[in-house]
Amino acid sequence: MASFEPRPSQREMADASARILTEGGVLLAEAGTGIGKTLAYLVPAILSGQRVLVSTGTKNLQDQIYYKDLPALREALGIDFRATYMKGRGNYLCLHRFAALRNDPTPQPTTDQRYLDQLSEWATQTETGDRAEVEGLPDNFAAWGDIAATSENCIGTECPQYQECYITTMRQRAAESDIVIVNHHLLCADAAVRQSAYGEVIPACSFVVIDEAHQLEDVATQYFGLLISNHRLDDLNRDGRRLASATNTDGALDESNAQELTELLSTVQNSALIFFDTLALVLSTADRARMTAETFAPIAEPGHHLIQQLGDLVEKLAQLDVSSEDIDSLGQRAAALQEQLTFILAASDTSFVYFLERRGRGVFLRASPIDVSLIVRDLLLNGMQGTILTSATLTVDGSFQYLKSRLGIEEATELRLPSEFDYARQAVLYLPRKMPSPNTPLFRDAVAQEVTALLEVTNGRAFVLFTSHTNLREVYARLESNVSFPLLLQGTAPRTVLLREFRETPNAVLLATASFWQGVDVAGEALSCVIIDKLPFASPGDPLTAARIEKIETEGGNPFEEFQIPLAILTLQQGLGRLLRHSSDRGVLALLDPRLHSKGYGRRFLASLPPAPVTHDLTKVDHFFNGVD
Repeated sequence: MASFEPRPSQREMADASARILTEGGVLLAEAGTGIGKTLAYLVPAILSGQRVLVSTGTKNLQDQIYYKDLPALREALGIDFRATYMKGRGNYLCLHRFAALRNDPTPQPTTDQRYLDQLSEWATQTETGDRAEVEGLPDNFAAWGDIAATSENCIGTECPQYQECYITTMRQRAAESDIVIVNHHLLCADAAVRQSAYGEVIPACSFVVIDEAHQLEDVATQYFGLLISNHRLDDLNRDGRRLASATNTDGALDESNAQELTELLSTVQNSALIFFDTLALVLSTADRARMTAETFAPIAEPGHHLIQQLGDLVEKLAQLDVSSEDIDSLGQRAAALQEQLTFILAASDTSFVYFLERRGRGVFLRASPIDVSLIVRDLLLNGMQGTILTSATLTVDGSFQYLKSRLGIEEATELRLPSEFDYARQAVLYLPRKMPSPNTPLFRDAVAQEVTALLEVTNGRAFVLFTSHTNLREVYARLESNVSFPLLLQGTAPRTVLLREFRETPNAVLLATASFWQGVDVAGEALSCVIIDKLPFASPGDPLTAARIEKIETEGGNPFEEFQIPLAILTLQQGLGRLLRHSSDRGVLALLDPRLHSKGYGRRFLASLPPAPVTHDLTKVDHFFNGVD
């Protein structure tokens, strides 16, 4: 391979991966940045002759493996292996639902109609049905939800276009492939629906590589829980009305049944509006609120009324003289909503935490498993002959024990490989000695002053990462009039747009929170400084965090030592890991939290920091960066 450099750590990881792919078992491999871990597991995967599933935490890594690493390895190894790139079902067009929408007599908004015409032309040419191929289709294109091939709407083998279906052909390609590339969202979503007849899309595999494995617990928590939202009820109503208005098609309803179904849907829709308006009142002062059987009680009446109306809809659909796959599917969806809403409002299963959430116009009612370790072990790991879990950040205090406990891993081969980067030469770690307590208003002023001084040294070119939106907004307000460099603020544009602007804008500074702490890769001089305001402890007010703390306390453990600190250490390592992405990168890491020195637990964080020279003096940072005394 062009410019390939032999690395002992990469060889060691490849050897360990090869043993798992021949002998089975579980490998935990913490591979620091610069090792080249993707090649370390891809080469033995290709040579093994097995079908290997590779799951990543981010789309960027999926793209890198499929479009860069695998083509290079195909040429270098001289082996003509087959690979398939699988995204979540919602990325693909459903031909059946698209045809139904195009035949719907209801007028579409002018903007939507233009995009639908564009999609019609594309659908005659595409081989994959992946919406990413459609240039100019906006991320928020509302009608996409009506025509996407989601599992909830899928009627499987009964679909008249099953053979032409993009999900069917993707599944067939994957079943004939040697390397199948997915992400954690699809991996968990697929495992969660494997009990159904046609929800799964990933072919059977005996070996899996889980890259960016530190993200797996969060994704599993999302997909092995339950979610009721106003969007799901709106989709049910819209699809039902489309069926009621359909004419001259197989399974079309007569006028009487169509009218009765429309009236029932109106009743369900009205009940849903009342219910979600009631839930929104609970969120009047926050975007998230934990719920219990007691807090549900005062607002349960509209919920139980909605459950009753959904039951009436299920009963009506079952009694229709005319039967079709779409009508059966609608009934199954209504029954699932009825069952899940009943479960959540009862809030009686203590293995779940129940909470409300608001995002934009969406109101979401969730039941999430407090502990996913047994779920991950039983549904993801136990079904595999061999599993490789890898990331740059898997250990805390030099041990894999935290990760093993969170993912239900009992026995594993453990491998820790430090970064290949020369931190002594490439980076300096700045820890200011005198900072106010993070719990005081003075802290934000001090952060703004330190950030301003650091940006002058590095000439901008920085990520400033925050643990809260409040600190982000307030520090940004202080910097806006005092900093001459271009400031980019999370929330003012989509994440991908902000990253593109950061890369393309000389001396830019990006201020952001959680979503930019990991999975972001900016190599070269464009990113020369990463500043973190505070130690990233998860908020104890977050419903899921609070429930996990309570569970550990109930079991006699110490949640701060066993859960909150380890989680914060892994998050911090991810944030600091944004700086050096290539052996030629240089830059400054800055952590502004005084608790590193003032609290006993600070020693655990200090021990986890990259092995860069530490300074408390800004002039030494300037000397490192600019050669100035």
